[in-house]
Amino acid sequence: MNCAGYIRNGFTVILFCLFAILLSGCASSQKHEAQEHKLAATHYQLGKDALIKGMLPKAFEELMKADKLHPNQPEVLDVLAYAWLLRGDLDKAEAHYKRALRYGAGSATKNNYANLLNKLQRFPEAEKMAIGALEDPRYPNQDLAFINLGDALLGQNKYSLAIQAYRQAQIFSPGSILPEMRIAKAYAKENRTNEAILLYRALYSRNNSNRAIVEGLLALLKQQGETTQARLMLKEFNHNATSALDKAWAMDELAQLK
Repeated sequence: MNCAGYIRNGFTVILFCLFAILLSGCASSQKHEAQEHKLAATHYQLGKDALIKGMLPKAFEELMKADKLHPNQPEVLDVLAYAWLLRGDLDKAEAHYKRALRYGAGSATKNNYANLLNKLQRFPEAEKMAIGALEDPRYPNQDLAFINLGDALLGQNKYSLAIQAYRQAQIFSPGSILPEMRIAKAYAKENRTNEAILLYRALYSRNNSNRAIVEGLLALLKQQGETTQARLMLKEFNHNATSALDKAWAMDELAQLK
């Protein structure tokens, strides 16, 4: 074999070796990346579990690890946003919701963000986000999205549309009292006082230990000057309440009525 043949064969061997090294490096890199993604998923699940148990610092620790290992995952950012919301930092909660949406978050994040926007009283934005959440008919929490939509509409004094949204929520969650409570609130805000009282009374007859119902009905009874009925209701609620704080609240309200 001449010199050119040796050179050509040697060059082929070198190319083959480089190619083998490159393939090995790619395989190693892909394996490492897969391991990091798996570890990130584990930290994400641990963070969610910690959040459910009320262990907020632990939840932040795990979720931030997940975000560092596998950045910009919508589900991680969504739960981080909720953690910031629980911590009381609404700006950081909003920043994480926006980031999640930038990276393809779906209806759940849109619905959660709508809830935050309602808290911030940015009702037109909340309406738009809730409508976005409802665009996917497969989204399982349709009732909550309609509640958020109703709250956004009520915040803009669009009473009939708000009530319509709350009634849609009832269809998706017929066993829940939340839509009816929201409808009663809408009646009260629209000065449909008699209808509001009637609905609150019906709710109270079924849930006489629910403080939110009692608060709504109490405000209307005071407005109507029905102090005797208000007093009777507060005494009954004080007897039925399971929380010491709720009992104390009822006693304070009774004292004010006297």
